[in-house]
Amino acid sequence: MNILIADSGSTKTDWCVCHQGEVLQRIQTQGINPVHQSDDEIEKIIREMAAQLMNAESISRVHFYGAGCHSPKMQSIVSNALQTALLHCRLQELRIDSDLVGAAQSVCQGEAGIACILGTGSNSCEFDGKEIVRNTPSLGYILGDEGSGASLGRILIGDWLKGQLPQKVGDAFAKEYGLTQNDIIERVYRQPLANRFLANFTPFLHKHRTEPAIHTLLVGEFTRFFLRNVMVYNTQLPVHFVGSVAHYFNEELTEAAQSLGLTVGRILRAPMEGLIKNHAGVE
Repeated sequence: MNILIADSGSTKTDWCVCHQGEVLQRIQTQGINPVHQSDDEIEKIIREMAAQLMNAESISRVHFYGAGCHSPKMQSIVSNALQTALLHCRLQELRIDSDLVGAAQSVCQGEAGIACILGTGSNSCEFDGKEIVRNTPSLGYILGDEGSGASLGRILIGDWLKGQLPQKVGDAFAKEYGLTQNDIIERVYRQPLANRFLANFTPFLHKHRTEPAIHTLLVGEFTRFFLRNVMVYNTQLPVHFVGSVAHYFNEELTEAAQSLGLTVGRILRAPMEGLIKNHAGVE
């Protein structure tokens, strides 16, 4: 029998059907986060995935690692949606864990370390090789999420609106996006999923990362992430990362880490390959 593994962030969800470490099918859907989405929205996304499954009746186990799945209440929302949408599967086991658990299992590979997520949102933990032993709460994109795409986008937009960017960079931003202050206020304060909207500006930051002002913004925000989240752990351990922000801004991230005496370990764009290895042999 096969296992369905899901790695879900706020922006996208990667689904992988595998058997003893062999990948049989991959599917990608919209992200799932029970903190920001309704039960119906989550179920709709899962149904869209389920409609693409080949040999669905052969899936006996589902392991879902997701953003926002940090509490029994949030986990039950996703669990109920999965059970409803996957009625045609012969499920023997359905397990929901946080995306942080998935990230730690993927990057630490059974060894002690500090695991960090830097994508649309951010999170971190100290991992003893088997389980999380300490976690600084992420608190989301309003109260926390330092170093994330949402936080970087928020700082960039704020600097642009307040005239804090160099003229050349500010003009480039205005030309590329064509946004007004009213447009931004509408998207951030009156429409859902503001965190995704804010994170959508990270490609601009990457394009202009060599500009001194942007470089300072990036290194400064990654330093803030370490100071507010990571320095409470055993900093003698290697610090590993998963997520698109960590992947694309690895140089600035490493610069910030080294300035604080931290040792950077693995940096993966996504944790799925490590998760597949962890589940190899599970039937």
